[in-house]
Amino acid sequence: MRLSEARVVLTGASGGIGLAIAAMLCASGAQVLAVARHRAPLDVLLAQYPQQLCWVSADLTFLADRRKVLAAAEAIGGINLLINTAGINHFAMLEQLDDAEINQMLALNIGAPICLTRLLLPMLKQAAGARVVNVGSTYGSIGYPGYATYCATKFALRGFSEALRRELADTHVGVLYVAPRATRTSMNSAAAEALNEALKSNIDDPHTVASAVIKAIVDDRRDLYLGWPERFFVRLNSLLPKLVDRGLRKQLPLVRRLSDTPVNKD
Repeated sequence: MRLSEARVVLTGASGGIGLAIAAMLCASGAQVLAVARHRAPLDVLLAQYPQQLCWVSADLTFLADRRKVLAAAEAIGGINLLINTAGINHFAMLEQLDDAEINQMLALNIGAPICLTRLLLPMLKQAAGARVVNVGSTYGSIGYPGYATYCATKFALRGFSEALRRELADTHVGVLYVAPRATRTSMNSAAAEALNEALKSNIDDPHTVASAVIKAIVDDRRDLYLGWPERFFVRLNSLLPKLVDRGLRKQLPLVRRLSDTPVNKD
């Protein structure tokens, strides 16, 4: 896809990865509808690219707000690229989460992208060539303690992407699934950051992830898994899950101890 010809709906545009993607799309000449609940993180880009970037205020868990996004897309003459990056996470053992936190993750991480994609799909099909990009996680392939619900949503997003790709195989709409590893964003709670530090996890900058996503779009990739050895562990988990079970069991005391830190409920 030529980014200079892209007309984009980008969700989660005020977050770390989403904001970096928005900046790169605008710099490449794309026209971007940045979907986010808050405008402030986008102010600099809106001032820099007033002809290319438009903010759409929306909470994608509500149908009325998803229809606002559809109306904005129709107003610019349609779109040929949908990038679903909006998401939320809580690092905690399952028993520490209440129903509202669980339902919030389910609604935003999987319900919203499925419903928004369904709403925009007729418009995407009208384009000569179009793409749906779903930003998932390494945890969409590896179940990790302390992230049970988050993993469930990302496993679901990966399955949705695969099935949708096959549904659209005889159309001009492609589907790209992206699985970043740990990324330095405000979505990480203090407890999650402490876990990453204790495990000496590799943590990517949002701009690194955004650059890889943009390249995958340009190259018409079907999936993208970021980071080594994370890609190796994804493969190992699919082939020898009991081996991964044993490795992660050794980390349980650490996970349990750090998950006692108050959960970030922003």
